[in-house]
Amino acid sequence: MSTSPPAPTPVPTPVLGPDGALPQGDTKRFAVEAMFDRVAPGYDRMNRIISLGLDRRWRRKAVAALAVTPGTRVLDLACGTGDFSRDLAAAGHRPVGADFSAGMLAAAHTGTPLVRADAAALPLTDSAFDAIVCGFALRNFVDLDTVFGECARVLRPGGRIAALDAAVPDRALLRAGNAVWFRGAVPLLGRLLSRDPDAYRYLPASTAYLPPAAELVGLLASAGFVDTRHRTMTGGSVQLLTGTMA
Repeated sequence: MSTSPPAPTPVPTPVLGPDGALPQGDTKRFAVEAMFDRVAPGYDRMNRIISLGLDRRWRRKAVAALAVTPGTRVLDLACGTGDFSRDLAAAGHRPVGADFSAGMLAAAHTGTPLVRADAAALPLTDSAFDAIVCGFALRNFVDLDTVFGECARVLRPGGRIAALDAAVPDRALLRAGNAVWFRGAVPLLGRLLSRDPDAYRYLPASTAYLPPAAELVGLLASAGFVDTRHRTMTGGSVQLLTGTMA
């Protein structure tokens, strides 16, 4: 009796080009979505390792920066596996998570309502939320202008936004240490611990997508936000962008 050979395991399509080039436009959108689908099952563990456990502190500071009362309805944009949503719920808020990666949503560990959505075209009504948080996803969006415009649309007047992302320190010594960890150690850990090591080459390199702080603040202001502020944490390796909807 003959049996069919097992189907070959699909080889992940690298998100980086052969020369390490970052994808652009629609190529970026589809490549990044597929990458997050692949890494979703082990994402939480790798995130704790890469951030040295500091991601919890960063999220708490972002929630505090919203300066909103318990019971606030908050959109967790690019929610991933739901870390921010869990923190928001624990603080007494009413989060709703949105992410374009079906794999991330399937791996989410939260009782928060979740919706699969592109941040550039949210299937949400105008002025539906009191606040928005976004954790380490700005660099993964193709068009920040459009995304910030959608954030402005779904926020009520006076609503708040707080967005975390990676950053490169200004000081030379801190910048060197940041490079050793994120450009050296993180890809190595990806090769050792992840089924998709290319993803952990992309994630440190993707900080190159982010515009300078002043430009980020300007993009948020152009979308209709006031009281826009930018600050860094952990020696300048993490940035927090905040604003209030006019």
